[in-house]
Amino acid sequence: MSRLFIVRHGNTFAPGEPPRRIGARTDLPLVASGMAQARTLGDWFVANGIDFALALAGPLARTLTTAATILAHAARPPAIEIAGWLAEIDHGPDEGEHETAVRARIGPEGLAAWDQTATAPPGWIVNAPARIAAWRAILDAPPPGNTLLVTSNGAARFAFLARPELKRPDSLKLRTGAYAEIRCDKAGTLTLAAWNVRPDTPEAQVAQPSLGANRLQPPA
Repeated sequence: MSRLFIVRHGNTFAPGEPPRRIGARTDLPLVASGMAQARTLGDWFVANGIDFALALAGPLARTLTTAATILAHAARPPAIEIAGWLAEIDHGPDEGEHETAVRARIGPEGLAAWDQTATAPPGWIVNAPARIAAWRAILDAPPPGNTLLVTSNGAARFAFLARPELKRPDSLKLRTGAYAEIRCDKAGTLTLAAWNVRPDTPEAQVAQPSLGANRLQPPA
């Protein structure tokens, strides 16, 4: 069986700091709570006997640091490979803006469309076709064993557009320090086994959260 663990990087804003829309043009480091999230993920993977044969990450400091911190717990960690398709999106005119300003420009409907259907607001640069093609390639032929993919909230959601048969959660938003898991059995059938789970929360104790009918047949 192949298992893909999709992880969003840890926090880049300290508690109480107003969040901003940060994307491809802003290379923020993890704050202390973000480092703690990455260590918790690493501990959780080790505690559950999950080691990685392959590790892919976006090119910015927050994703690379998250990946390296997770793998620091592993007995035989693979080298981290930078994957451009896991890079942050470009928020265009909203890059660096506080959420209140972004909501005022785009409107709640525009933000809801982004979180529910991955429809980018005007001015955002997401390069959807390339991202969808890259996700489709890895979902159609998952590497053997366990694969770690560390990315951003904006990039992770395109996995569902790559295989539209995959049942989508109510929100495509992946929280900082959370993971998703997609499994592929020997017959090539994909299963969404977890979505938006933080290891330090009760839902992480459930091996297969109830996500509805989400088994996919291998592509023709």
